[in-house]
Amino acid sequence: MTWTNCFSSRRYGFENNEAGIRTEYERDWDRIIFSSPFRRLQNKTQVFPLPEEVFVHNRLTHSLEVASVGRSLGKKIGKHLSDTPEVNDNQEAKRFYRNNLKNVIASACLAHDLGNPAFGHSGEEAISKYFRKKQKDMDFRKKFSENEWQDLTHFEGNANALRILTMQQKGKVKGGFKLTYSTLGAIIKYPCESLGSEGKDGEKHLKKYGYFKIDEGVFKDIANELNLIVHRKDHLVRYKRHPFVYLVEAADDICYSIIDLEDAHRLGIIEYAVIKELLISLIDFCEPDQISWIEEQVLTLEDDKNEALSYLRAKSINALTLKCAERFIENQSKIIDGEYANTLLEDIREIQPTLKKIREISDEKIYNNIKVVKLELAGFRIMSGLVEDFVTAALTPKTKREKEHKKVLELLPKQFSFNEEETDYQKVMHIIDFISGMTDLFALKLYRNLRGIEI
Repeated sequence: MTWTNCFSSRRYGFENNEAGIRTEYERDWDRIIFSSPFRRLQNKTQVFPLPEEVFVHNRLTHSLEVASVGRSLGKKIGKHLSDTPEVNDNQEAKRFYRNNLKNVIASACLAHDLGNPAFGHSGEEAISKYFRKKQKDMDFRKKFSENEWQDLTHFEGNANALRILTMQQKGKVKGGFKLTYSTLGAIIKYPCESLGSEGKDGEKHLKKYGYFKIDEGVFKDIANELNLIVHRKDHLVRYKRHPFVYLVEAADDICYSIIDLEDAHRLGIIEYAVIKELLISLIDFCEPDQISWIEEQVLTLEDDKNEALSYLRAKSINALTLKCAERFIENQSKIIDGEYANTLLEDIREIQPTLKKIREISDEKIYNNIKVVKLELAGFRIMSGLVEDFVTAALTPKTKREKEHKKVLELLPKQFSFNEEETDYQKVMHIIDFISGMTDLFALKLYRNLRGIEI
C-alpha cells in the first residue's frame, strides 16, 4: 500500500462511474444525507434519553458534528499529503488529496454510526445476549457455523454499518448506497472477521470485527481495491487498517470526549465550573499561547453559561483537531505501512490526564445517571423481546409455524423478507437487518404492540 494506490473513485456495485458536476466523493455525502438509514438517526439515542424540554444530541446530530471535524482533518492532511514528493509526482493522487480527501473523511464520518441499533450499546448487547442464552441449546446452536455463531453472539454495529451501505435488499438497486471504495474503506475500523477479533486486550484494529460472514465477499473486494495490508498470513481474515480510518476515528473520539459534557451541563448533571476547568485544561495543553485571550473571552460570556461552554467546546475541538493532524503527519510512514498501533487522540500524551478525568466524571455522572441507566435497561428489554419474537418465528419450520408466528413475519417489510430455502443464518440476518434499523420510538411501539400493552 502507498499513498498513491490506497484510494479509488470506483463505486461499489457500479461497473462504470457517471460523469457529472459533482465529484464521485461529493456524491457519497449526498447519497448518505438523503438516505432513510441516515434520517432514522434523528430518533436514535446517543447517550441521554431524548427529553421534551432540553435539546441533547442524538445519533444524527452527533454524526453531523463528527463529519464537520472529519472534514477539517481531511482538508489539513490532504493538503499536507498533496505536497509530499511521492504524491506530488502523481497528478491523480495530488488532485485527490488536495480536493477530495476532505469529502471522503466527512462522508465516512457521516456514515460511521449507521449500524448502531436503537438504544445504543444496550441494543447491541440485547441482540447478542439472545443468542448467547441459546448456547446450551444444541439443536439451536448447530444451525450455525462457528463463524456465524460468533457474528450473532457478538453483534457489532461497525460491521452492521458496512452491511447497510453495501447490501442489496429486496426491491432495491444492486450495490446498496453505491459509495466509492475510498469512503467504504475509511469506515472499516476493525478490518477482520469475527473469529479474528481479539477483544479489548488485543491490538486496536482487532478489538472488534468489521464485517459479518455473510458480507465477506464485500469486505475482500474493498480490501483488494484499496490494497489493504494483510495482518498475518494464517487461516483468519485480518488486515491492517486503512490510513483514512485514523482520521474518522479521531473525529469521533474528539466529539464524544467533549460533547457529552455539554449535554450533561444542559441537563443539570455536571456543574459549569467543573466542565470549564476541564476544557480550559485541554486548550492550555494544545494552544498555550492562546489561553489568556480565550479565558478573557469566556468571562465576557458567563452571564449565559451555556454560551460560554459552547465557546469552550468549539475551542477545545479545534485544538484537538490540530493536534491530531500533527500526530498523523508525524506518523504518516507508520500509518501507510500498517505499523501504527495507537489512536491519534491517545497519542497526544500531554492531554491524557485531562481526558482520564473526563472519562471518570463521565462514567460517574453521565453513563451511570439514573435516566441513562433506566433507558439502557428499557432498551435492553425492548430489543431482546423483538429479537426473540422475530427469530423464533423465522426459524420455526414453515410447516410447524403457528398463527402467531405467521402474523409476526407478516410485519417484516418486503425488503427484509427471506426465502424459505435460505440458511438459518441468512434468515436471522434478515431479521437483524430489520430490528437494528429501528428507531427508539418505533422499537418501543412495536414491542408494546407485540406484548399487547398497546393496540
